[in-house]
Amino acid sequence: MQLEQKSFSVLSDQLTNWQGRKEWFFNREHTDTYEQWYEGRYKRAEVWQKKVMGQLLTSHPGIKELLEFGCGTTRFTRWWKEIGIEATGGDLSPFMLGQAVHLFDGDLVNADSHYMPFKDNSFDAVAFITTFEYYRDPLQVIREAARVGRKGIAFGMMNRNSPKFFRRRIQQAFGKNPLYVTATFYTPQMLIEKVHKALKGREYTIEWTCTGLPKWFPLQQWSLPYGDFFGLYVHFRD
Repeated sequence: MQLEQKSFSVLSDQLTNWQGRKEWFFNREHTDTYEQWYEGRYKRAEVWQKKVMGQLLTSHPGIKELLEFGCGTTRFTRWWKEIGIEATGGDLSPFMLGQAVHLFDGDLVNADSHYMPFKDNSFDAVAFITTFEYYRDPLQVIREAARVGRKGIAFGMMNRNSPKFFRRRIQQAFGKNPLYVTATFYTPQMLIEKVHKALKGREYTIEWTCTGLPKWFPLQQWSLPYGDFFGLYVHFRD
């Protein structure tokens, strides 16, 4: 048994690309430095993103238990408790979850968001923070979230209406930015259209707000669809 455990440990240390997949979140070169990225140049952006998401969810006091899918290393997942919400994390990447288990003391699941391994209405809400951009079938994911979340769905999104969108695509064209190759960027209106299509027949309201504006700009959050990040909440009313 000790020999088997040691062999597995060596294999894990040497493994850099999960199942030969090209997505950045299956590549240890990127996942191992994910937390450092947030602690560096992305720190200010994270502060405002959490303000936006906190405002959206705390305006609905019935949200006490939340499932965050695409939780990664649990950067947001372990933060929800600061605003009175108990979170469970789910992610497809074993590399991300390999770090998450050392950083988060709550429940974690390795699963595909297209087929969430939970019963109907298991949580008050389901959240996606800068992960919905990578789903191959967004309508299926929205429907799964609506099945599992009783009260609503929260989205934290990289905004297409931002100068950074063009910078990222130019970088990709020169092979310098592998993080967004498989990402689909949305504007608030584009996401709302997906929600309407996925949840046809249900009753709900939608709230959203943008942030990620330049540091020198007089406002850091507004109701116009421009900025590097937007938060959107779908509140079920049926």
